[in-house]
Amino acid sequence: MKAVGKIVAGVVLLFLLMDIEAGIKEQKQETLDEWKASISVEREEDEERLTRIPPIPEIVPVRETAELPSFYDYREEGRATQVKNQEKFNNCWAFAGTTALESALMPEEQAVFSTDHMTNCNSYAFDIEAGGAYVMAVAYLTAWQGPVYEEEDPSGDRESPEGLSAVKQVLDVRILDYKDYNGIKQAVLLYGGVESSIYMDFEAEDGSSDSYDRKTFGYCYQGETEPNHDVVIIGWDDAYPAENFKVPPEGDGAFICQNSWGSQFGDKGIFYVSYYDSNIGGSTTAYTRVEEAGYFDGLYQSDLCGWTGQIGYNMEEAWFANVYTAQETERLAGAGFYTTGPESTYEVYLAPEFTDGASLNKRTFLTNGYLQYAGYHTIEFPEEISLEKGQRFALIVHITTEDASYPIAVEYAQDGEYGEFVKLEDGEGYISDRGSLWSDTEEDCGSNVCLKAYVNRS
Repeated sequence: MKAVGKIVAGVVLLFLLMDIEAGIKEQKQETLDEWKASISVEREEDEERLTRIPPIPEIVPVRETAELPSFYDYREEGRATQVKNQEKFNNCWAFAGTTALESALMPEEQAVFSTDHMTNCNSYAFDIEAGGAYVMAVAYLTAWQGPVYEEEDPSGDRESPEGLSAVKQVLDVRILDYKDYNGIKQAVLLYGGVESSIYMDFEAEDGSSDSYDRKTFGYCYQGETEPNHDVVIIGWDDAYPAENFKVPPEGDGAFICQNSWGSQFGDKGIFYVSYYDSNIGGSTTAYTRVEEAGYFDGLYQSDLCGWTGQIGYNMEEAWFANVYTAQETERLAGAGFYTTGPESTYEVYLAPEFTDGASLNKRTFLTNGYLQYAGYHTIEFPEEISLEKGQRFALIVHITTEDASYPIAVEYAQDGEYGEFVKLEDGEGYISDRGSLWSDTEEDCGSNVCLKAYVNRS
């Protein structure tokens, strides 16, 4: 068991932080109206220049579809992963994260990843007893802090050797909408297990439970208690009888889930969670693109804690940028960023010679596209761009997310017990409402922009 609700609640709170209209904060004690007046001429000049940028290609959304059967169990498809046992430790989020990742490689590869390494070597630096959440697994994997194989760091001793390198590069992570059951099924069918948070009203196989039937392995909690445990959805059965639950819900149907309480729990580690459970499918994650280590040669980033907050201008679109310095003669190959909701379009630009915020307007279009789901995405460029050692460059993204108010994902250094893990000195990020006037996110928002740069050197 673990305290997943605690950190998830904190993240949700961050999503409501900032309604930034034109400049995020008062600039040098001027009122917002005075500040707007002082930059109006500059904005007009920038917008006149930006209208001369050649038109970019039209974005034609291509949506992923799949025919969903009424029953699916990936154990019957040769995709069953090892059932693990977290024993007395409160890191089920890491067990669920590694299991979901392992299943994404099945059946071609049967890997076992270290839960200890995911627990000990992420940037949140929580003690194992403090619990965690899926956001920690996503941050650890997309930052290339892991995964490592179980044989390199055996789980259960609460220690991890220094110097281990990630054996995979996680490049795309799908974060589904609340209770998007069809989306969950499609992800399981096409990619592998989906990590989901639930509330478990007992802590061991022999514990007392009002929600679990040990004869049928059916579980259904209907209440308002926040999630405290993570499991992996590995299939579903639309006809699973409501009568199989201790207190029958209003209809049939259940997700087939893999737990981390060992093979003595449920049906050799597997149990059935009703579609009518209060929490199943509320927060869900799937790993939809995983490459071998070395797919890219290098990664520039400043968001080691990942997506912990959102900012924007109370509208669907916004611009964000990150500045980096090339450490070698290399080639810019791609960008990695989050979409904070479904139905997003993006444009990616490069400012090849960064000096200050104004130089972000001297940008070159690289690529654009459509993203159906929220989550982390890696966008590879049609052509790699040469960078010289010491060159300061900026990646820029113009994002539009349907029905969003705060479409920019940030690593937010909020006050409180989580703020100490975010290091603002490692980033130089900017945001803008129209892509012409820019605000410094570290200084004005206490945030690092979630925007990574991938490079190749060979």
